Amino acid sequence: MRRRKRKLVTRREIVEGLSMEDDSIAESLQYDFSAISAATDNFLDANKLGQGGFGPVYKGKLPNGQEVAVKRLSIDSSQGDLEFKNEVLLVARLEHRNLVRLLGFCFDGTERLLVYEFVPNASLDHFLFDPVKRRELDWERRSKIIGGVARGILYLHEDSRLRIIHRDLKASNVLLDAEMNPKIADFGMARLFAMDESQGITNNIAGTYGYMAPEYAMQGKMSVKSDVFSFGVLVLEILGGQRNTCFRNGEYVGNLLSYAWRNWREGTTSNLVDPMLRGSSGLVSDITRCIHIALLCVQENVADRPTMAAVVLMLSSLSLALPVPSKPGYYMQIDVSPNISPIQGYKSRVISESNRPDKNKSICLSKNEMSISELDPR
Repeated sequence: MRRRKRKLVTRREIVEGLSMEDDSIAESLQYDFSAISAATDNFLDANKLGQGGFGPVYKGKLPNGQEVAVKRLSIDSSQGDLEFKNEVLLVARLEHRNLVRLLGFCFDGTERLLVYEFVPNASLDHFLFDPVKRRELDWERRSKIIGGVARGILYLHEDSRLRIIHRDLKASNVLLDAEMNPKIADFGMARLFAMDESQGITNNIAGTYGYMAPEYAMQGKMSVKSDVFSFGVLVLEILGGQRNTCFRNGEYVGNLLSYAWRNWREGTTSNLVDPMLRGSSGLVSDITRCIHIALLCVQENVADRPTMAAVVLMLSSLSLALPVPSKPGYYMQIDVSPNISPIQGYKSRVISESNRPDKNKSICLSKNEMSISELDPR
């Protein structure tokens, strides 16, 4: 099978894109490859922080002592160049305490590097889904993370100079700084919208199984409400300390949203809460309210979901009355049998609900949280 040759984004494309707003931005953000190579000890394996779809990420230290995180585009990355361009052109113009700050970028031959502020506590999933590290996430910290992520998404949707839909909000894309403040990262799949534009349609469905809004995963319809849905899933994970994918609680195996909805209807929301948060009566009302808000965010009907501005208000004003949530997306009436994997249950749900006339299009699912992609024959 012949590998498709990667089409490289050029320095000129990036510089011209940045210079449309301010000539000084493009110049100030460019780094020499030699400087980044020296900062990371020539990309030493010992300095490797992780590996993503874009490529490896390394820790480095600049001559002025500043610590940085360097994303290095893999040579065989099929879509990394487009994500590289997307991140530079979007993130360079954003500044918010709950967004990871882009310090600059670098070109050198086929090398493409992104330089970010270093965030010492890695990503939220490293704490949230680890049985030992999760103990460090008490209610105060989890509440701060929920609020910070909400404000970061609100900034992207309404308060920045651009209107941006992140499209891949999930626990691994929320980084934690030294004080455990959340910083939203990875804007490679983000989409820029005009300020008066409410929604769009795409054939390039990219995101992560379990977080994608149903109208986006099945029909390619994306809007700010797509991020709201992802935020609701993330909140339920933060409160429960379990992943939405391959969710299990006792004998129940299946969909976190279905489990949350069933317990909400039955008045047993305590079943949704991480045991490490239980036992303090003073927290019950706050946690229950957060579950309520999360269920409002993951409602199947797009119009019923609140905006992020409304979510931030609901989180900050405990006296504000909340509407009654309706059925969430991907809700399954019957619990998935222990002999059937959550992926199989989800897949059958997608097939039964998809009414797309084009039978050649399909949604591919995998157990390892890989992206869901819609394939078009050429």
